[in-house]
Amino acid sequence: MTAEVPDDTRTRILRAALDLFAEHGYQRTSLRQIAERLRLTKAAILYHFPAKEHLLVALVEPLVADLEALLDAAAAGPAERARWTVLEGWVETVLTHRRPLGMLFHDIALITRGDAYHRLMRIAMRANELIAGPDAGRRERVRAVQAVATCSDPVVFFADVPDEVLRADMLDGVRRLLGDPPAGYGREPAGGAAGAGEPAAGGAGRVRR
Repeated sequence: MTAEVPDDTRTRILRAALDLFAEHGYQRTSLRQIAERLRLTKAAILYHFPAKEHLLVALVEPLVADLEALLDAAAAGPAERARWTVLEGWVETVLTHRRPLGMLFHDIALITRGDAYHRLMRIAMRANELIAGPDAGRRERVRAVQAVATCSDPVVFFADVPDEVLRADMLDGVRRLLGDPPAGYGREPAGGAAGAGEPAAGGAGRVRR
């Protein structure tokens, strides 16, 4: 029987920090509390993260990196598919990182002077451009901003809703706003209208990977 490989100290620190930030908020959580949760010294925490802000940035980094990779892939693909590549990929990404996203939603002001904030702003601008499409007018740009919100905000406000249900609801909402993807895009055929709070039959709305 192979023994499980224990988490490295840095990963354990990040997991404990995320738990405590969720329980008490970033401002009310000290490095000493994180150290005590892990039975480490404060010096051990500082060895990996010289300041508490570094913990916040490290927790947000995977979300930021995945969104950047998504936009790079959408920009490199066919222009007619860019909008839905972004939107459906965005839903998957925010669901994957829903806990850090919730933390970021409540503590966004804490990283407004850091690189992570500027990267998030660039991500938002790129996403809006890809969703609106080339030569978009004001109305199309406004709807692009609304579409990103449709595919982001429910993750924070409906934290108790399972991923598969929220995924279907968010994609249904953005399709009602923008219309269906182009024919042949790759969606599963609809199995009938989804009920309130329920995914469509047969997993309708998911992209074939």
